[in-house]
Amino acid sequence: MPHVTQHADAADVAAADLDTALRGGPFHVALRAAIAARGLPLQRVQHHLSRYGVRVGVTSLSYWQQGARRPQRPESLRAVRALEEILQLPDESLIRLLAQSDERSARRTAGRSYRSLVEATDVLDRLLAELGTQLDGGLHMLGHHERVRIGARRELAGRESHHIVRAHQDGVDRFVAVHHGDPGCAPDRMTVHPLDNCRTGRVRWDRDTGVLVAELLFDTRLRAGDTFLFRYGVEDGTAGVSREYARGFGPAGGQYALQVRFDERALPLRCHRFTQHSAAAPRSGRQELALTGRHRSVHLVEPRVRSGIVGIAWDWE
Repeated sequence: MPHVTQHADAADVAAADLDTALRGGPFHVALRAAIAARGLPLQRVQHHLSRYGVRVGVTSLSYWQQGARRPQRPESLRAVRALEEILQLPDESLIRLLAQSDERSARRTAGRSYRSLVEATDVLDRLLAELGTQLDGGLHMLGHHERVRIGARRELAGRESHHIVRAHQDGVDRFVAVHHGDPGCAPDRMTVHPLDNCRTGRVRWDRDTGVLVAELLFDTRLRAGDTFLFRYGVEDGTAGVSREYARGFGPAGGQYALQVRFDERALPLRCHRFTQHSAAAPRSGRQELALTGRHRSVHLVEPRVRSGIVGIAWDWE
């Protein structure tokens, strides 16, 4: 009786999805998996809630399981506790994930604030002073092509940078790479990989701000006017859900290209590019970016960068 086997397989898959979602979240994914595992339409869920004396609309339930809204009011939190019983879930399982989601949201908001960016700049100045160098380092950027990978957990998995530079003074033999991870990251667990024409020197980091700096040493000393190409990567994957990647520039420079590629198991709803004159300025230059089919990526190209910030942001389901 193949239809029975197929039904059992589907139930096993739903149960496995629910188990994974309850362990790792986020809240809306766990709620959606629990409703799917029990095979209840939202109207039936609403009916069961009413028997607990809790009034929640079908639209609100739909928003909750899509992640478009989160339960926050006291009545909504009562509904979440009732849902744990209705959907036969362990006590506090959904409440715990909801608390984690709120905590991550608070960290993310703080992490993108002007104050936090200023703190990161102060930390960067201190780390560069420890290395006895400056961010410019005697090099002028002719081209910088950056590839960012977003992993299956929606995390910033890593990035790769390809630089084309020209020395504007004699004796330049290194470049200082800067990586600013997402809020909650662990820079001490990141690794820097020299890929072409360089090797790793000293590495410094600050856990509170997620800033990592690494020397990339050349095997030659450049003279003023010499050009040089090198490539390196940073393996990250230490933070939670990533929602944007941005790069700040000081003096005007050459071409900058940014590509963000998504794991096939974690595709965003939409993506857009943005610019900022400074960390304190409002964002502008918003432009929607279409995700390519086969390679699941979006990109931007600045033919000649200007002082400020340019980046790509994306929305999850």
